[in-house]
Amino acid sequence: MLTDLLGWVLDAIQAIDPALRTVVAGLVMALETSALIGLVVPGDVVVLAAATGATSVGSAALLTAAVLTGALVGESIGFGLGRRFGPALQTSRLGRLLGDEHWERARRYVQRRGGPAVFLSRFIPVLHSTVPMIAGTSGFGYRAFLAWTAPACLLWSAAYVTAGSFAATVFRDLASGLKGAGLLLAGLVALVALAGLGVKTLLVRNERPYLEPGAADDDAAGLVAGAHRAH
Repeated sequence: MLTDLLGWVLDAIQAIDPALRTVVAGLVMALETSALIGLVVPGDVVVLAAATGATSVGSAALLTAAVLTGALVGESIGFGLGRRFGPALQTSRLGRLLGDEHWERARRYVQRRGGPAVFLSRFIPVLHSTVPMIAGTSGFGYRAFLAWTAPACLLWSAAYVTAGSFAATVFRDLASGLKGAGLLLAGLVALVALAGLGVKTLLVRNERPYLEPGAADDDAAGLVAGAHRAH
């Protein structure tokens, strides 16, 4: 029953035109950071789903490129919005929905950590949507911003596409000959989800001194961050 249901879901995803599936994944990634859409529709869910339809190395590589491009475009737009509108973003209707606490958390993180905050925020919930905008408002140079965010986006894109494609491929190979193939896929998905959650939890725990108010000396940290703001 579970195997049949999962097989139907994977077949439905694979039946979608590959170009459309790739474009949608890239577009969602672009919107995730440029318009805070990721707070409503997590990009990782969309990318994992799209990756289950990538049945060859070529299609997986193309999807990874689209997701990477979308992420870089979205983060660049977010950075540009921050530079253009500054603190007004926080007081906008969408910014107020997010709440001052999340904006201030991102602001502290960029101020205290500089470039590493841009890199690591790609893997931390909420911050991956707010840090690019805050970096734009803080005087961070775009070239420095891109130098930190590009490798993070590449690592994120490759990891999620590989995980989704690998899980689906294993399921398809075993579905016809193994009774518990559905449970195996469910276990693989759960394992990927737990691994992702574990990495995010570990990152948040390690970065807490830079995220929480009063947990680090802002003046000293500001000198560190300033080193990464060269244009």
